[in-house]
Amino acid sequence: MITYIFRKRLPQYNSIEELFGTIAEEVSKTNPTKRIEVAHSGATPIILLKNLLEFKKVKNELYHITGDVHYMALVTGKNTVLTIHDVKSATKGNLLKQLYIRLFWFWLPAILVKRITVISEFTRSELEKIIPFAKHKIRVVHNPVNSKLSPTLHSFNKEKPAILFMGTKENKNLERSLQALVDFPCKVIIVGELSSSQLSLLDQLNIDFDNKTNLRFNEIIDCYQNCDLLCFASTYEGFGMPIIEAQSVGRPVISSNLGAMLEVSQDSVCLVNPYEVASIRDGIEKVCNDNQLREHLVQKGFENIKRFQVDTISKKYISIYQEVLN
Repeated sequence: MITYIFRKRLPQYNSIEELFGTIAEEVSKTNPTKRIEVAHSGATPIILLKNLLEFKKVKNELYHITGDVHYMALVTGKNTVLTIHDVKSATKGNLLKQLYIRLFWFWLPAILVKRITVISEFTRSELEKIIPFAKHKIRVVHNPVNSKLSPTLHSFNKEKPAILFMGTKENKNLERSLQALVDFPCKVIIVGELSSSQLSLLDQLNIDFDNKTNLRFNEIIDCYQNCDLLCFASTYEGFGMPIIEAQSVGRPVISSNLGAMLEVSQDSVCLVNPYEVASIRDGIEKVCNDNQLREHLVQKGFENIKRFQVDTISKKYISIYQEVLN
């Protein structure tokens, strides 16, 4: 039995759930699987203790901690695969907070589990700096694209293109991306909670926008289908799921020329420097004004997502499960 352990699900977060829900469904075709969700959400010592104490371990079962609740490795034991999506949490906050996160989310879990999977070579290189003693346990398995996403017929709106932005956290670089749209005729679709400063910027720049929050995955698919292009000029990603999600629907993508985004997109997107407003603006203008470029990016996107099909990714996980059991 392969038991997938998930964080407590919250309405505003569904990426890990959708991702490993898809993988578990594919794996279940050849292996018995089960799903467990921890009872409590949060990262305080009290929450950790509650989730650890309420967990009931089954002997000889293989556990896969799907992300976010890495500390559950303290009770699952050595027959465990731990997926780490990124290491940003280990580098934020004061020294005491960083020590707490590194101890319970990285150091102790890395000692206890048999295999650690990461979603990109970029994340592997970042993680090896934090757990150099366990780098031999790390395997790279990319995220699969959700099979619910499929190409849709679409006519690009040249007069007022709909530009999609996925995420509003600091690393999503929304502020610079919005500044790149000054006096550019477009409709902006933003998925994620907007801060007061972001709302003020939208008002100041007089941008026509639609804000969507707490979406189910089917509603996220609608966002991809209703946009003309995705602008994903993030400054940091462990992977960059919106890139391949938009490509699966058949939309051109603008993304950053650094980190995991380069690895995931290869040569299938319009690359920009996320730290330069002028570069983001240039990318948006190129994609909106050049019909041939857009068609080229759409076709390259379809080629790119072949690397991320769920059956291919699931086979890699099954191989790792066999390593752990053997």
